[in-house]
Amino acid sequence: MNRRNLLSTISAAAFALVIGLPVLGGSNAMADTLADIQQRGKIRIAVDLGSPPFGMTDAQMQPTGSDIESARLVAEALGVELELVQVTGPNRVPALLTGQADIVMASFSVNAERKKVIDFTDAYGVIQIVVAAGSAGANVTKPGDLNGVQVGTTRGSTNDLEATAKLPGAQLTRYDDDATLVTALVSGQVDVMASSPQIMSAVNQRRTADPLTLKIVLKTNPYAIGLRKGDDALKAKLNEVIAENLKNGKLSEIYNRYTGVPLPATLPKT
Repeated sequence: MNRRNLLSTISAAAFALVIGLPVLGGSNAMADTLADIQQRGKIRIAVDLGSPPFGMTDAQMQPTGSDIESARLVAEALGVELELVQVTGPNRVPALLTGQADIVMASFSVNAERKKVIDFTDAYGVIQIVVAAGSAGANVTKPGDLNGVQVGTTRGSTNDLEATAKLPGAQLTRYDDDATLVTALVSGQVDVMASSPQIMSAVNQRRTADPLTLKIVLKTNPYAIGLRKGDDALKAKLNEVIAENLKNGKLSEIYNRYTGVPLPATLPKT
């Protein structure tokens, strides 16, 4: 490779990492993360602690939530120690691709754009994207009713993408994580949201005088474990773990305990 081509490759790789794309021609395809995890005796799982009820902290400031409990199931099934790597919605993919984490379990909805750069296991849960509003949005029944209306969502999330596509007339206000969105809705900074039923439930626990009600279902998404492309052995093992824990009911119990919503008997394909 001549000097010009070498410099071009380095620049492309650096740019790819910055914007969250895989480094083409790199070592991802040859990676065996499962072997690395087993040799290390530890799995590093990226989680979002600003996304209740999937990831959050309890009164003792310890990580909790359905994704945290599901991550513990994975580590236990692999027979290794669990190390949680805290991320936010926008940096889930970069944390994975730069090697900060082995896998991502952060209410990670599967979509076509993400599948271009990373891989996903089978689904272990589902999350709906809904529009919910308080009394100020009592007459909202369709997307056109939100033209010119301020709608809160979480920046860089699937909710954000769906709201952008299906609510073109709305004034989207993007918050950096779900916890900040919840605070904005509770404090009345914004009265309409494009997010999940679980976020609506979290808001209503604190917004008792004017609770949000579901107005529009934009989409139902499966969520799954995110991993790097080429990690086929790890993907196969994780799919075994998911299948076993769906069959024995452990994943369903965790999901229902934290979200208050039953897990469907059959999950959508990823």
